[in-house]
Amino acid sequence: MPAENVLLLPGMMCDERLWSHQTAAMSVPVHVADTSKADNFADMAAQVLAAAPPQFSMAGLSMGGILAFEIWRQAPKRVTHLALLDTNPHPDKPSNRPVRFEQIEAAASGKLEELAVESLKPLYLAEKNRDDEAMLKTILDMALKLGPEVFERQSLAVMNRPDSVPTLATISCPTSVICGLEDTICPVRFHEFMAHEIPGADLVVIDDCGHLSSMEQPEVVTKELLRLFEQ
Repeated sequence: MPAENVLLLPGMMCDERLWSHQTAAMSVPVHVADTSKADNFADMAAQVLAAAPPQFSMAGLSMGGILAFEIWRQAPKRVTHLALLDTNPHPDKPSNRPVRFEQIEAAASGKLEELAVESLKPLYLAEKNRDDEAMLKTILDMALKLGPEVFERQSLAVMNRPDSVPTLATISCPTSVICGLEDTICPVRFHEFMAHEIPGADLVVIDDCGHLSSMEQPEVVTKELLRLFEQ
């Protein structure tokens, strides 16, 4: 049954601009979730569900994909289609905790822009996109607009996220698992695993694309979402 509403879940320190191309292409109402208010995924999902339509097709990128797992756990009957982009079903590694606390402290002390710039090119983007000044500016603007308090809340949520691997086998709606071939944060093997574990899921791996697939290869992502949401 084709989608009647679309719910888009941004990645960490991203806003509706992450989904600009996809939103413009949709012929049904699109709702971009506010993920800035909670420091854990249970509360974040409850807040998003409270503002969402009764039923919706859902796409989440990175942190948005982690949130999508929690939304599925809380309200599976409300989700008609699911797209998981550049995300990770596994819990955070304990070894990441010191680094995350260091980053929270740095952001609180006025170094959010420095943090964002240091990680942008090498970690988030495919090689061919690392000199795209317009894209880099948008990504930085999103982070700075949200600010250090949101960075802290979202960092805590990601750090303390539950293990979503057991959730994969329970997903029963039409599902696409999408990722950039050059995603170093959530590599292809994570997506191959998710596509194998989710019954009937499709896997789409995009060339010349890193972690921010909806911005780096917007036409490819939009085409796949439109195909999925028509099922």
